[in-house]
Amino acid sequence: MRSVGCQLFDIETICQTPDMGQADAGIDLPTSIGYLLKQASSALRAAMEEALRPLGMTITHYSCLELLAQRPGLSNSDLARGAFVTRQSMNVLLQALERAGQVTRPDVAPAGRVLPVTLTETGRAALARASAAVRAVELRMLAHLSEDEQDHARRILAGLVGALTDPADRGRPASRMPAGTVTTTGTG
Repeated sequence: MRSVGCQLFDIETICQTPDMGQADAGIDLPTSIGYLLKQASSALRAAMEEALRPLGMTITHYSCLELLAQRPGLSNSDLARGAFVTRQSMNVLLQALERAGQVTRPDVAPAGRVLPVTLTETGRAALARASAAVRAVELRMLAHLSEDEQDHARRILAGLVGALTDPADRGRPASRMPAGTVTTTGTG
């Protein structure tokens, strides 16, 4: 089931409705891995937004703080890539985070034009609260999986990402990929 606003939709029910001339459109949504990934992504995003809202945070805000905790000194561009937003959107967020005292940037770039961003103690405290909320969401999502199943899911997801981002796999027909291939190149 997926939540849209306040309504829950079951893809099986949706796909049983008359197709209005769309027979054999190509993709069987209930069995499409891509569609299931999109559903999972949407459900995870909604749950994270709900968990972060009481903290006055967005997912991008949380992502920015988490990235900075793991890699201090990232640039606006690096943070934008890591949080999957535009540089302009990240710059607006960084200005707000500076005003809130959660991050700092030097007035003058120490080298070139890049202004490295660092977390403040206020930012670290906000991140600690947000990380606990996000971890609770992740634990809820994984509660029905054993440790082995979680490891297997990670490997499969990393392989899917690698298959779409690894230049060596681009253009390779699926029929030519060795059965059971799980690539991890490009997943960091």
